[in-house]
Amino acid sequence: MTPLRLAFMGTPEFAAVGLRALIDAGHEIACVYSQPPRPAGRGHQTQRSPVHVLAEERGIPVRTPKSLRTAEAQADFDALGLDCAVVAAYGLILPQPILDAPRLGCLNIHASLLPRWRGAAPIHRALLAGDAETGVTIMRMDAGLDTGPMLLKGNVPITERTTAVELHDALAVLGADLIVKALDGVAAGSLTPVPQPEEGVTYAAKLTREDGRLDWNRSAAETERQVRALNPWPGVWFDLGKERIKVLGAEAAGNPSGAAPGTLLDGRLTVACVEGAIRLTRVQRPGKAAVDGDAFLRGFQLPVGTALTAP
Repeated sequence: MTPLRLAFMGTPEFAAVGLRALIDAGHEIACVYSQPPRPAGRGHQTQRSPVHVLAEERGIPVRTPKSLRTAEAQADFDALGLDCAVVAAYGLILPQPILDAPRLGCLNIHASLLPRWRGAAPIHRALLAGDAETGVTIMRMDAGLDTGPMLLKGNVPITERTTAVELHDALAVLGADLIVKALDGVAAGSLTPVPQPEEGVTYAAKLTREDGRLDWNRSAAETERQVRALNPWPGVWFDLGKERIKVLGAEAAGNPSGAAPGTLLDGRLTVACVEGAIRLTRVQRPGKAAVDGDAFLRGFQLPVGTALTAP
């Protein structure tokens, strides 16, 4: 392995796993770029990103610019004299002068099998769509949205029980392994970038809280995937009276009666969908502890046949 002088640009825990692997592999991390500290949690205290925290623990300088489009930011980056920059879920667009500054360019750890799921939320969108597999692509960045040529890929299967948390962790570890191998290959000249195919392009739009709203007019299979894909964030929920109920666990069930979507079918919190039914196995009222579906119904005293609030 040839140690390289790198900048690392990333923000969440997914990226921190990659940064840790690069440090452990013996590369010189000249500087880390991350999103600025922001208020978070119930106390709204200012918190550094996971990448920021790790970099400071390892004694690596950290920069948190709000933009990389200024001449000053670009000059500061160029002055680092980098062999390469590694980018993973950073959160800022890299303008062309930044992309051109490192000797070997900028490499991105992207959590999908490109060109499928370009964009901000590839892990969640793969789960929501019912994909049988996803993975990580290491690509050389260009000015487009995840459009650059590919260097390495690795696959991860998605089962009928895979959650967003489990998939995130598996992809983070895979991405860390692949970026170390990709840098070795790029430095040795043994990896040739391959253009992405024009067919099969999909976009993983950024998630919003509204994506978590349950819609009984979707199929049970879609709803069950929604629960696995969107916990812990943005979370899955439905309104019941004046309360917003969080859904933390669910499983698909049958609807032999053919009841209308949104109808409570039994004492286990099974709700009819447009196709099949969904049993809400773990739910949480505002300010309360999470409980099983049957315990929830005992507290609410909803009779079978009740029509839950339509979205």
